[in-house]
Amino acid sequence: MPQNNSLPTRRKKLVVAALLCILFAFTWYSVNEHVQFEALANQEHWLRGLLESNPVTVSACVFLIYVAATGLSIPGAWIFSLFIGWYLGFTRGLLMVSFASTAGATLAFLSSRYLLREVVTKRFGDRLDSINQRLQQDGVFYLFTLRLIPAIPFFMINLLMGLTPLSVRKFWLVSQIGMLPGTIVYVYFGSNLPNLKVLGEPNQLSIVTPELLLGFIGIGGLPWIAKLIIRSLKKPSHTIQD
Repeated sequence: MPQNNSLPTRRKKLVVAALLCILFAFTWYSVNEHVQFEALANQEHWLRGLLESNPVTVSACVFLIYVAATGLSIPGAWIFSLFIGWYLGFTRGLLMVSFASTAGATLAFLSSRYLLREVVTKRFGDRLDSINQRLQQDGVFYLFTLRLIPAIPFFMINLLMGLTPLSVRKFWLVSQIGMLPGTIVYVYFGSNLPNLKVLGEPNQLSIVTPELLLGFIGIGGLPWIAKLIIRSLKKPSHTIQD
């Protein structure tokens, strides 16, 4: 008699499909200011239960969707980072967002270089000369500086850097390090959210706390601190002559 293994398999597929739909909807909501999070917030208990019963599958789905969202250059990833911090907790959420955001950024970088070069050039080509000039002057430190400035959209950085001579390896490494401070701030505050309803409030500035602002002010000062350190290391040492 054939073994009846199809039912558990079907259930797993349904779980994955349901999670994909929900997280896709969440990503869509995060970039659509006219849609609220009420429907998703009402499913908090179900989402928690889903994670407890299928931790590996759910985590893998969350990772892939974050990679897809950043790889497709969808704005609003910061809200998704808050969601992952709330959903997975700080430690797991930090690992998830850090590596998924870098993987997605690298995909956007490669798509800009090999698939969307003409489109990106038409849209942002006027900034390309200054970016290449700064890369020649400061090297990868320029990319590192951009990653530490939250006001600059990360998707724009990914696309524009794909049009420069910067190697994929350097882009990935610098992005992994440069985005880490901001990731820590977003995931930490996401892990301290009481519930998802706060993300659905019409005025999302309500989640901007003084601590969050201080965190980003601190991040904003890192490029100048790093630049001073690099300049001091580059200065030639003067020997005392008799």
